[in-house]
Amino acid sequence: MAYLYLGLAIVAEVIGTLALKATNGFTTLVPSILVLFGYSAAFVLLSFCLKEMPVGIVYGIWSGLGVVLVSVASIFIYRQVPDVPAIIGLAMIVGGVTVIHLFSKASVH
Repeated sequence: MAYLYLGLAIVAEVIGTLALKATNGFTTLVPSILVLFGYSAAFVLLSFCLKEMPVGIVYGIWSGLGVVLVSVASIFIYRQVPDVPAIIGLAMIVGGVTVIHLFSKASVH
């Protein structure tokens, strides 16, 4: 169940982060509401994860996959295409999250 909450927290944070650019300094109502909802939901869901998982593992996976998903979504939404070094860095983040999930005894399996 912890991974379900973590996945939902990542999605909520990605929605909030993507909407943040569209707020224009919190002067546009709908994106501003999405930011507040997204981040609020993300933190509530993270608190559920922390009942079963260590904070370092939760935060590492949440932030790492959040960065990757925001970067990928930004390609399509904002036409912000990463260069080769950025792609390599994103692949390393995915690799790190994979190592945590597959090999760490601190992770919930």
